Order: sequence, then C-alpha cells, then structure tokens
Amino acid sequence: MEWVKALHILSVIAWMAGMLYLPRLFVYHADAEKGGVQSETFKVMERRLYRGITTPAMIAAWIFGLWLAFGFGLVDFSQGWMWLKALMVLILSGIHGYYGRILRDFAHDRNTRSSKFFRAINEIPFVIAIVIVISVVVKPF
Repeated sequence: MEWVKALHILSVIAWMAGMLYLPRLFVYHADAEKGGVQSETFKVMERRLYRGITTPAMIAAWIFGLWLAFGFGLVDFSQGWMWLKALMVLILSGIHGYYGRILRDFAHDRNTRSSKFFRAINEIPFVIAIVIVISVVVKPF
C-alpha cells in the first residue's frame, strides 16, 4: 500500500506541474505572432507537456488513487471530506480536458483568447489543489 500511495503522490505532483505550467505557455503563446517561429515553438512545447507528461500523470494519479480507495479500502465514503476531494478531482480533470481543447485551438491557429485570460485561469488548478490537500490532511468534515 505504501508504494501505491507514493506513486499516487508522485503522479499528482507531475500532473499539477503540467496543469500549472501549461497555462503559462498559453499566456506567452497568445502574444506570439500566429505562424511565427515563436508560435510554432510554443505548439511543440505545449503538445509535449500535455501529451507526454500531464495526461499520463493524470491517468496514473487516477489509477493509483482509485487503487488506494477501493483496493485497500482506505476511504470512508460516509465522510464529507472525501466527497469534496472527489468533486475537486473531477473539476481538475475537466480543466485538464479544457486545456486540451485550448491546445488544439493554438495548434490550428484558432485561439481567440488574450494573454490576460490565460493569466486568470492559471491559478485555478492551484486553488483546487489547496482544497484537495486541506480536505485530505485536515479532514475538516
């Protein structure tokens, strides 16, 4: 069980790193000239980060998390903190999918959002991570 827990934590760290860095790339990409060298470089960086690190890490976090919850029976679903954590993980997964859509828009030079928009959404995954960590560690309810 300790190995699964360690792998879950490492997967979450990698997932969050990607979820925090990808919108920063979007900030700079939004200001780059469409079709320019800088824009094409951002496309490669975004694709590699999303497909090579962030998505595999998300999948691993889900697998190890579900394994901990159901394989070892670590979770008591009668406690409210677990439901809050589950909701936040679902929201974070939805944001992950939304980032994928943004990535496709940039890949096809169809982005219509400003760098200010991406600066604003950059902090959302971290706020969700704060709620998840407090829920799991403090178990406030």
